[in-house]
Amino acid sequence: MSNMPNALAGGRYQLGQLIGRGGMAEVRIALDTRLGRTVAVKIMRAELANDDIFLARFRREARSVAQMNNPNIVNIYDSGEETITTDAGDTERLPYIVMEYVKGQTLRDIIKVNGALSQRDCEQVMLGVLSALDYSHRMGIIHRDIKPGNIMISEQGVVKVMDFGIARALDDSAATMTQSQGVVGTAQYLSPEQARGETVDMRSDLYSAGCVLYEMLTGRPPFTGDSAVAIAYQHVSEVATPPSAIVPGLPKMWDSIVAKAMAKDRQNRYATAAEFKNDILTYMNGGVPVAAAFNPLTDLSGVKARKDAERDQPTVPMGTGQPTQAFNPATGQFEQIPPANAAMQNALKSRAEQRAAAAKAKRKKQIIIGSVLGVIAVIAIVVGVVFGMDAAKKNAVEMVTVPECASTTSKDGLEAKLQALGLEMVEKQDTDSTKAAGTCTKMSPEAGSKVAKGSKVTVWFSAGPQSIAVPDVKGMTQEAARTKLEDAGFEVSSTVKTEDSADIDKDEVTRTDPAAGTPTPKGSTITIYVSSGMTAMPNLVGQSKDAVLSQYNGMFNFVVESESSDTVEAGSITRTDPAAGTSIEQGASITIWVSTGKEKVTVPSINAGTDFATAKLQLEAVGLVAAANGPSDSTAVVVSIDPAAGTEVDKGSTVTITTKASTSSGTDTGDSDNTGTGGTGGNTSTGNSNGRAGE
Repeated sequence: MSNMPNALAGGRYQLGQLIGRGGMAEVRIALDTRLGRTVAVKIMRAELANDDIFLARFRREARSVAQMNNPNIVNIYDSGEETITTDAGDTERLPYIVMEYVKGQTLRDIIKVNGALSQRDCEQVMLGVLSALDYSHRMGIIHRDIKPGNIMISEQGVVKVMDFGIARALDDSAATMTQSQGVVGTAQYLSPEQARGETVDMRSDLYSAGCVLYEMLTGRPPFTGDSAVAIAYQHVSEVATPPSAIVPGLPKMWDSIVAKAMAKDRQNRYATAAEFKNDILTYMNGGVPVAAAFNPLTDLSGVKARKDAERDQPTVPMGTGQPTQAFNPATGQFEQIPPANAAMQNALKSRAEQRAAAAKAKRKKQIIIGSVLGVIAVIAIVVGVVFGMDAAKKNAVEMVTVPECASTTSKDGLEAKLQALGLEMVEKQDTDSTKAAGTCTKMSPEAGSKVAKGSKVTVWFSAGPQSIAVPDVKGMTQEAARTKLEDAGFEVSSTVKTEDSADIDKDEVTRTDPAAGTPTPKGSTITIYVSSGMTAMPNLVGQSKDAVLSQYNGMFNFVVESESSDTVEAGSITRTDPAAGTSIEQGASITIWVSTGKEKVTVPSINAGTDFATAKLQLEAVGLVAAANGPSDSTAVVVSIDPAAGTEVDKGSTVTITTKASTSSGTDTGDSDNTGTGGTGGNTSTGNSNGRAGE
């Protein structure tokens, strides 16, 4: 694409390296600067944006697909159009979609490098693809272009289906686009109804999924040819070679499952993706799938009957009626074109007529040859029956059974067994096994298969468990943690241990043993620990109230009370309820008491002349300590106190009492009554003198 910008959406998506390119778009890795995550951006060809029908459909499909949420579907985050200026000064619109970045490989690349997959891998990939299709079909979305190139396998082994909605957007706008732009499918995976230009439904996706399963089992597509037209014709009128005829030892049940998925008449296919998925699960679990009763020949006879009925119908002149679909041999892609330009449809029809004539001539020739051969056969039976039997014995292919490969079987012992049966062992190393080095892990053809004597048997021997870091599963559910650990190649102990946790919710994983990040041999057993939902009450006494509330915010509900304390400074916690060490529920209510400092008391009023002993008792009664500044014996009396009466001081503070010895004389009560009473100014005198009344 010319003048590709470095960023999209006003700089939000910073474009990086090119990670994929197709006939209608290219894909670049990008950074979403707003959310700080890595994404993949698919940028459509600028020519597509010139078609208003495509653009409107693209927007609607992007919005619809963006609402799908399934673990086996690549998420769509955003979409839009970017305006750029070409070298010629013209402006172009680049439609784009922003989607989840999946680090891994496409199924197409995996098959290209490794060839046919194991049955187990085929099952797992198909379950993921069919789960995605089951979800999308229930959402009312048909993919229309299921193929290995649109199926991603992440580094964790998760199946992700891509490009939902893109084929639909192209399909609905193809009638107004040029033939080079009208991409509506890929020849090797196209359903018969797509090849005929008929309306598609969700069973068309299931046919394409059947083609993908066929290629995974055999390493090649079900139909090949010199041109896309030739391949399309085979999809309409021919039955694919059974996979078991291509892969020796492959169970014939796969032939039935593939044949039902790829039935020419969509009425004979699986009705839903869920039904297709259940058939595979049934076979995986040792049951008999529904497809076991399917007869491909019956399906093909139905197609023949329909074709005969179509031949009896009046011919519709080319260039009339609805738009049709065809393939462009130059591009290898299926295209929808207007009736006025239906040259490709003529090519299909002409090729069909040629094949029909050739088939008729072939049948006539076979009848003649069959008659001649019948006569020859009778003569051969009469003249050379004995010699014929001997020759048959000599020419018969001797079949032998592939022996079992047990974990205790040595490499030399297995090779000796195979050689004794007339088979040749091809040794390969299994670097992804958890078994001990030298252990036989798998065979192709599988043990128990019948093969011709002289065949080669590929045997994989373990290179020994590889050490990898234990994944971090903290905070996950038990099921998710178990899946992640098993996907990484570990066994998970059936015994799950429980422990208290302050920050992990109940029943979620707190840690593993060995711990996350520890290099551990594949196949090792990992123990999962989960939260009990309880936690030990922490010791908060003596800590600052503000620090505690900040540290445990959201973990507990705090109720704060205040009290004075002689031992804990103001603002710190004096005690808690529950006490430290108590087992409590996460989020429980906790009462904390916060110190206001030492208790204040008021210095009492003590009159001058009060004896020291009495004054001391008055001070101690309110929690103060008395200290004498002067004599403190029984003759001592108060002169003054410090701090003064009425002063607020800390409880336990010292009050200094200034004292002196008493100087007053004793009271003489004598024998005589010396108290005299006068008028209003009378005096009273005691002692040895007599009283005298005043005037």
